[in-house]
Amino acid sequence: MNSVCCRERLSGYSQQWPLQRRNNMRDIFDDIYKNNPLDPEEAVRRSTRVDLRKRFYETAAIDESEGRFRILLDGKPVKTPARRVLAAPTRALAQAVADEWDAQKDVIDPSHMPLTRLSNSIIDGVADAPGLVAGEIEKYLGSDLLFYRADGPEGLIQAQERHWDPVVAWARDHLGARFILAEGVVFAPQPEEAIAAARHAIPDNPWILGAVHSLTTLTGSALLALALAAGRLDAEAAFAAAHVDEDWNFAAWGRDEAAASRRAIRYAEMQAAMRVLKLAA
Repeated sequence: MNSVCCRERLSGYSQQWPLQRRNNMRDIFDDIYKNNPLDPEEAVRRSTRVDLRKRFYETAAIDESEGRFRILLDGKPVKTPARRVLAAPTRALAQAVADEWDAQKDVIDPSHMPLTRLSNSIIDGVADAPGLVAGEIEKYLGSDLLFYRADGPEGLIQAQERHWDPVVAWARDHLGARFILAEGVVFAPQPEEAIAAARHAIPDNPWILGAVHSLTTLTGSALLALALAAGRLDAEAAFAAAHVDEDWNFAAWGRDEAAASRRAIRYAEMQAAMRVLKLAA
C-alpha cells in the first residue's frame, strides 16, 4: 500500500472552511487559499497560478493588545482572509510569524510562509469550531495510516514495523487505546473503546489543536500527530514514519521528482506545525 495514496484517501475527511472575500490588500491569502486553508499542497499549487503581490511594507513587527500579540506591517495590523486580526497567543510565536513577513523580498510568496498560512487557518477555521476540528482528527483514528500494513515484500514489512509499531504501542500503553492492525487496504473497523481512549489525547487549545490537525492531514496519521504533540516523537522520526512506503518505492524504482516536490512542501508545513506546538503554549 502506498502511503501517499493513503494520505490522499484520508485527507478527504478534511473539512473545507469557506473564507470571506476581502478588499484590504493585506488580506493577500484570501483568493489563493479560500477553499481549503489547511491543505498545504493545494495552497502552494494555487500560488503558482496567480501573480504574486509586490512587497508593499517596509517593516514587520509585533505588539501586544488584549493579551494577544499582533503582527504589524508598517505599524498596521495584518488581517486574515476572514478579516480577523492576525495575532498569536505568545510573543515568541508572533515573532516567528512576523519574521516570515520580514523575510519576503520583492514579492510576497505565500508558499514560503507556512507559519502564516497555518496561523490564518487556526484563527479563521479552528478557533470558532474546535469540536469540528477535533472530530476530523477522530475520524483519522478510525482508519489511521499506521493500522494498514503491507503483506510484502519482507523489507517493507520490517520498515513499517520499525517505524510504526512503537507508536501503536505508545497508544496502547499510554493512551489505553488498543487498535487493530490489518494487511492491505481493505477497511478494518477499529474498536470504539480504542478510539474513545485516544480521543482524550486530542488537545482543546485552539492553536495546539490546529497544529495537530495539520500534522494529521500531512502524515495521514492521527497517532503520529498525537505522538508529536506528546513529545513521543520528533519531527524527523514522524516524517520518516509517514513516508515509509514512499521511501521504499524511491529505493526500489528511483526518485520521483513530483513526489519529492510534494514531500518538500509537506516537510515545510510539518516544521511550521511543530513550531506552533513549541511556541503557542
